[in-house]
Amino acid sequence: MGLVMGESTIESDANRRNLLLLIALRWLAVAGQVGAIAVVHVWLGVALPLAEMGLVILFLVGLNLIGLYRIIGQAAISDTELCVELLLDVAALTIQLYLSGGATNPFISLYLLQVILAAVLLAPLATWIIVAVTTGCFIWLTRFFRPIDFRGHGLGLDGAHEGGHGAGSFFDLHLQGMFLCFLLASVLVALFVTRINANLRSRDAHLAELRQRAAEEAHIVRMGLLASGAAHELGTPLSTLAVILNDWQHMPRFRDDPELGGEIEEMQAALGRCKSIVSHILIASGEARGEDARRAPLAAFLDDMVRRWRDSRRPAALEYRNETCHDVTIVCDSVIEQVLFNILDNALEASPDWVAIAAEQSGSELVVRVSDAGPGFSEGALNQFGKPYQTTKSEPGRGLGLFLAVNVLRKLDGAIGAKNRPEGGARVEVRLPLSALAVGAHDGA
Repeated sequence: MGLVMGESTIESDANRRNLLLLIALRWLAVAGQVGAIAVVHVWLGVALPLAEMGLVILFLVGLNLIGLYRIIGQAAISDTELCVELLLDVAALTIQLYLSGGATNPFISLYLLQVILAAVLLAPLATWIIVAVTTGCFIWLTRFFRPIDFRGHGLGLDGAHEGGHGAGSFFDLHLQGMFLCFLLASVLVALFVTRINANLRSRDAHLAELRQRAAEEAHIVRMGLLASGAAHELGTPLSTLAVILNDWQHMPRFRDDPELGGEIEEMQAALGRCKSIVSHILIASGEARGEDARRAPLAAFLDDMVRRWRDSRRPAALEYRNETCHDVTIVCDSVIEQVLFNILDNALEASPDWVAIAAEQSGSELVVRVSDAGPGFSEGALNQFGKPYQTTKSEPGRGLGLFLAVNVLRKLDGAIGAKNRPEGGARVEVRLPLSALAVGAHDGA
């Protein structure tokens, strides 16, 4: 459903841009008609029905104003609306040609421009409708039209010159009009079809990106279901191991042996961590309501997260700088915590001797930068950053941490990027809107 709605939105945006191009083309048509009427009526002295032709121009101006109102509004623009716009342009052109010689007018070739625009913008059925309408109008104009009065230009109504040499003059005039029509149509086709194709390519690129996101989200859903099922399955054996270890701890043989007792304590601590991880998976999947969903200042949340990561991973050297405000209260989301843990774990694997964390507020965003002194990213890794199974590690199935981080942050309108540091190593930057962590954003959940 989300993919369909996204494709519909992108289609409407492309139609909005194409309608804007049609409006620009119509403004040029208005200017061209005014110029052509002025030249023919004033310079050539040919009598034209100025009132009727002026009404057609005003109609096109009004049509443009309505189109601009539609573009400013939020309503979707459909293919049908574009088809109607082109049909109205065909009607206006037909009326102007009817008033100025019909099929004998050299500008009748502008019908071909309407067909070209339809072929580029519309579906096949709508395109053939435009072809049928323009063809019918052309045939109709061969029989029904208002003849041009050439008497002021030295020509008769039928184009014959009163002195006997008018055929050549009329033919020259017609050739000049045909040349102007060809030049105008060529320029408009080259200009507007190129821009329309750019709009269509942009739409196709957006659709491809949307489909890629849908495929990635489906991949995440599958992994989430597997993780949730695995968490359920692991619950029982972990509980059994906890009971057995607790029994061993009270047995005289293990209680009186300090070495065995210490190993049992380490096993219980590791088991407790496994149970905590399983609980976090269930909470993140929505199957357990956390008592963990607490509220805290943003700075305190980051301090506590870094402290727990340092205690569990024990990096050799950790530089931590927190410049966030204490007056921003957030919901301590375990999903965000896991995203940052994944990034920190990757940095520690690349650089066991040194990791740096810097957190700050940039406007309405939380910015967290994680730096390391490792080998850095290759050019291919930077280009494929955040893609599933893109990793330099030898173990199969790795490379999902950053992929999940990218998609979780994208769901929260955040972003993640990576680059190599000039002094060596890599830096990963996470940007997250504070509104996604705010208390009000989770109250309804």
